Amino acid sequence: MPRCAATGCNNNGNHSFPKDLRIRRLWEKALKRRNFKAKNSSRLCSEHFIESDYEGVSSSTGLPQVHRYLKKTAIPTVFAWKKPTTAASIAREQRYLKRNSRKKLVFPSTSATEIDTNIPSVLEDTIEVLSQVPDFQVEVELMTSPAQEIRVAPPPSTPNTVSTQTPHLFRFFSSDDMLSDARSILFYTGLEDIAKFNLVFSTLLPMAHHLNYRGSQVINISVMDQFLLMLVKLRRNKPDFEMAKMFGISTTAVGNIFVTWVNFVYELWKKIDIWPSRSLVNYYMPDLFKQYHPATRVIIDSTEIPISKPKNPTAQQATFSSYKHHNTIKFLVGATPGGLISFCSDGYAGSTSDRQITERSSLLAVSDEKDAIMADRGFDVQDLFEQKDVAIYTPTFLKGLSQLPGVKLKHDRQLARNRIHIERLIGLTKTFKILKSDVNSFYVPLLSRIFFICVMLCNFKEGIVI
Repeated sequence: MPRCAATGCNNNGNHSFPKDLRIRRLWEKALKRRNFKAKNSSRLCSEHFIESDYEGVSSSTGLPQVHRYLKKTAIPTVFAWKKPTTAASIAREQRYLKRNSRKKLVFPSTSATEIDTNIPSVLEDTIEVLSQVPDFQVEVELMTSPAQEIRVAPPPSTPNTVSTQTPHLFRFFSSDDMLSDARSILFYTGLEDIAKFNLVFSTLLPMAHHLNYRGSQVINISVMDQFLLMLVKLRRNKPDFEMAKMFGISTTAVGNIFVTWVNFVYELWKKIDIWPSRSLVNYYMPDLFKQYHPATRVIIDSTEIPISKPKNPTAQQATFSSYKHHNTIKFLVGATPGGLISFCSDGYAGSTSDRQITERSSLLAVSDEKDAIMADRGFDVQDLFEQKDVAIYTPTFLKGLSQLPGVKLKHDRQLARNRIHIERLIGLTKTFKILKSDVNSFYVPLLSRIFFICVMLCNFKEGIVI
């Protein structure tokens, strides 16, 4: 580690010189070293700063900082050859800095050197994650109480404990703009209004304040803004560069926040049992179901999410869907007659059949005796559920007949009318644009979690089935 640049100081330097040229010159002047110009490797130690030069608590969480960070306007004032710092001297330094800023505003310069002084920067070096590839085994810490920790995934052998200050860049617009009215909230997040946004966010507290990020720690963007970033990414599927401009952070920080929050929200919401009891299904069952299919417990269908073409030939073959003529990941989705998405399988390669997914999923385990499952004609799974005496409602096969008898035709029409609910709900999940366009190969390992989060966000909506 470089030594401190101050005369007569032999400590290791832990504060790099600011990138803002105006503040950098003030640091160089404070050292009183003739013809001294700081290099990128130049450092100062913490002995030359007073306590008020450091951030006290996090501006985003209101909690004490784990690591100390200098304020952007901090100037070194404590030196062995200098008189003890007084309140008056600090005030003089601040007045000088304020006067300097006014001069810059009144007499702007067009030179490249002066233009750089208007670019916001941080006083600490930032260490960025070099890869945005999601780690499926990312560690997420859920703090349910100060004395209890729940580890969702085992930590790696060499955990990343580096904590850095995320660059706080210029934001194109604030989160208040996105949440200013119901129309904006629906557009950016898929939620109806600010009350629903706050309700969904409250389900993640207080654990959201104790996240263990995939990359470096994030401190210059509030927890609520991080949650908003995840929702905007899911709903609008904007490129990371555009997201970085929107939230005033780096593209690396966008990937870090998104991957961490997807893992965190999934692990938390996965603990919720979304499979309702038989009595609840009956209570919210529409009249048409009660009249024609009263035993229905769940309506199932499969859906496919397009992904970018894998480089591995084996993966290409496994994920290629003959139905979509594209590389996809396939999910089995189930909903109650009342319109609640009550079942969501893990993702499977696009070439997997509906029967194979049903057989590998937990649908058989959660079904009860005398239940009925409504499905499309392609679900030939009657033998799988026969052992539990679970009926499968599917349209009638023609089996060589030119047309169906009138009674069966009426039955199939009513079945199709009731089964339309699951198609509406799957269509609702596709309003999250991240599920409509080809999912980036970096995010494919997270797709099961992303899809489940979109399903849960749909369940927060009201009046889906009319």
